[in-house]
Amino acid sequence: MTSLSLLGSTGSIGVQTLDVVRAEPGAWDVAALGAGRSVDQLIAQAQEFRPRLVVMEGADRVPEVRDALPGVCVASGPAALAEAAAMGEVVVNGVVGFAGLPVTLAALEAGRRLALANKESLIAAGPVVQRARRTPGAELLPVDSEHCAVHQCLRANDVFTSEAGMERVNRIVLTASGGPFRGRTLNELADVTVEHALAHPTWSMGPKITVDSSTLMNKGLEVIEANELFGMGYDRIEVVVHPQSVVHSMVEYSDGATIAQLSLPDMRLCIGYALAYPDRISTPFGRIDWAELRRLDFEPPDTEAFPCLELAYAAGHMGETAPALLNAANEVAVQAFLDERIRWTAIPEVLETVLGGHDGTEADSLEAVMEIDGKARAEAGHVIGRQFDLR
Repeated sequence: MTSLSLLGSTGSIGVQTLDVVRAEPGAWDVAALGAGRSVDQLIAQAQEFRPRLVVMEGADRVPEVRDALPGVCVASGPAALAEAAAMGEVVVNGVVGFAGLPVTLAALEAGRRLALANKESLIAAGPVVQRARRTPGAELLPVDSEHCAVHQCLRANDVFTSEAGMERVNRIVLTASGGPFRGRTLNELADVTVEHALAHPTWSMGPKITVDSSTLMNKGLEVIEANELFGMGYDRIEVVVHPQSVVHSMVEYSDGATIAQLSLPDMRLCIGYALAYPDRISTPFGRIDWAELRRLDFEPPDTEAFPCLELAYAAGHMGETAPALLNAANEVAVQAFLDERIRWTAIPEVLETVLGGHDGTEADSLEAVMEIDGKARAEAGHVIGRQFDLR
């Protein structure tokens, strides 16, 4: 069996990863589990899968968890998280937001295969993560459905092993569901509530990612992620709205051929692909019934109603720490919306203001990225307090 470390085990990605493990008995041995504060759920997972190490965000409930899990090492804090990330031959990073960066770096620097569902760490600290990817044995497999699709389209045409490589690729086309507000004008979005934003039409995700999908920021972050993962310039990464979420992304080659990956929306397919690579699992998650699939629609994104997409392109073109700045400001703005402190339409306004203050700081170290992250969060908080706070 292949040993597996799962960080963010109680979140959406973590729960679905354990579904894959259950569906493929004998394939993976869960060596480590890590989660935030969903302690009861974490205990239940550990009792089922019996990892050797369980890591929690806070230390306050460690004694309780130790009592519930005799024979299991229970710890908390950054050092324990890094230890957990290095334990498995395969590491799934399902931690939400910038907090997932230490897991990404620990896994890659330990020479592990990283199944990355935490796009923010790659976006915010791209140059730092790229250095870690060069560690002998390190391997990064994307778990996002769009980048998993692109990876499969490139792999199917031997891009990773041929001499020509990416030279034969004209463009990458990322598909977007359009979220719950597809087709609405900017004026029609003025009174969006948290409940409305969390009602995604096709995917079941955590609240932060679901709000990002509603603003198209999730797609903007995925554009930056595609640039980091595949080395494709921003002028050759496009976004198209595809409400059925069956075509997960496409790659166009130099001869005009477009290769796409299709399946019904099911993140377990992407997780299984990353866990089993270069093999495939035997459970057909996302299998299509072609007799039932009636149509596939495509349309351009409305960047007037959803300006976050263009802000992400702008941050990507700026480079260096601009993506980290944008990502941090977005996390603060989205949380403020979830806390009902700002309107949904204020999210891109906060981001535009913070991004406008980017000073060109280079992303030459983890410390530089973390410093920009902190400054951007503080500035976003100030902007919200000065201009948008509804309290």
